[in-house]
Amino acid sequence: MERGFLPPFPHFATRAIHAGQDPEQWRSGAVVPPISLSTTFKQRAPGEHAGYEYSRSGNPTRDCLEKAVAALDGAKYSLAYSSGLAALLNICHLLKTGDTIICMDDVYGGTNRYFRRIASEIGLKVVFVDCTKPKCLEAAITPQTKLIWIETPTNPMMKVIDIRACADEAHKHGDVLLAVDNTFMSPYFQCPLSLGADICMNSATKYLNGHSDVVMGLVSVNRDDLYERLKFLQNSLGAIPSAFDCYLCNRGLKTLPIRMKQHFHNALAVAQFLESHSRVEKVLFPGLPSHPQHELMKRQCTGCPGMITFYIKGNLKHATAFLKSLKVFTLAESLGGYESLAEHPAIMTHASVPQEEREALGITDTLIRLSVGLEDEEDLLADLDQALKAAFA
Repeated sequence: MERGFLPPFPHFATRAIHAGQDPEQWRSGAVVPPISLSTTFKQRAPGEHAGYEYSRSGNPTRDCLEKAVAALDGAKYSLAYSSGLAALLNICHLLKTGDTIICMDDVYGGTNRYFRRIASEIGLKVVFVDCTKPKCLEAAITPQTKLIWIETPTNPMMKVIDIRACADEAHKHGDVLLAVDNTFMSPYFQCPLSLGADICMNSATKYLNGHSDVVMGLVSVNRDDLYERLKFLQNSLGAIPSAFDCYLCNRGLKTLPIRMKQHFHNALAVAQFLESHSRVEKVLFPGLPSHPQHELMKRQCTGCPGMITFYIKGNLKHATAFLKSLKVFTLAESLGGYESLAEHPAIMTHASVPQEEREALGITDTLIRLSVGLEDEEDLLADLDQALKAAFA
């Protein structure tokens, strides 16, 4: 495995297993937190309750998950939402009409769609900027800027952004918040709050849950005032996850460290294989020395996830034939589960991004995104090899 990354965050596996899970909090002493399905809770007298009154406002199972994720993110607080986009929605409700959001130009298609087609229609101005260049970010900030939104690595072009540099620039301007979508990396490989970010968001649908059976978003913060505002919005907007989904995600967290190690191992093998393949034009994987921001990745991360983007030679016909020929990889959207997935960003996850902007970013007809799972390395390589050959048969 590629050396030179930051050392693993200390006690990560122990926190993943034990934070928020104390059996003493239950009369039964249950080692695994129970699923609390009740929507309402008995009060001793009007306004006197045991910490819970209505499940939208707070739920015991959700509390266990939120405490565990806060521990992994190095945060005081974490809040769970019904999806990653619900988390984004709640964060944007911290702003008011007339405020400006600076967003990295290459982001998840759903984020791009929300900012372009919804936030911009309700009085928020959104500016898309290449935040890999600090000077571009600096030039874009105005007195109206209140939020900077970045992903690193970006989806799908795998650009790496210097979180510390963005945080330093944001905090020169007082009340500007830096939010980092940490979905690709998970807390195991990257800790945005320790690098100066104000908000860390994860689509827990992906690596945190890790089993492709939960849709959820999580937001972690250290500031008391931010937490109180977000907690109010979580309750008031009502986009909360079910207790059952919280139970599943909490369970998924327990294997996050060992899963991420294997994702890294398999992804590095796949990236090296693709980079040497005659039918591949270019591979975008920050774990490869050929990646332009490889050194930055090593400075701010403990490793790389299973996300790889590459250009296949030829045209859309070849890309389509490749994707249809895969057998171990499944042609499907999403990422971060135990299974390997492949997709075509221009047609699938990023179809909502205007064509001219897709082309400017490099999201072309020959771009393919892989989420490398936990299968045996030799089976993954053999599948990619046969599919690449079939694409040009």
